[in-house]
Amino acid sequence: MKYDLHKIMCRAWALYRKGVAAFAECLHRAWSSAKAEPINAQRIEEAQQTAGIEEECRTWADWKKQGREVLHGAKAAFQVLLIYASKGDGQTYRASFFPASVTQPLNA
Repeated sequence: MKYDLHKIMCRAWALYRKGVAAFAECLHRAWSSAKAEPINAQRIEEAQQTAGIEEECRTWADWKKQGREVLHGAKAAFQVLLIYASKGDGQTYRASFFPASVTQPLNA
């Protein structure tokens, strides 16, 4: 598997500039995140297929980055256990995904 070394180094420097840790630790976290990305993508795809949902699904935070908000009271379509590699400890967390049909543009 090929990794985008430029992206990994940019991520390491961004963490370092935030004062997260020493540069070596920031580089380790950036590599861990890069290695976790394909695993997380596969887990999301499998969970979406299992749930039988074909429309685009994202987390609440991802929808907000796209300029959309999840409707109040909307239920998540599915949840996935993802690797949270940016902390450097390989811990996992449960992410909830919402389909596009339960979102609306921000300030609507």
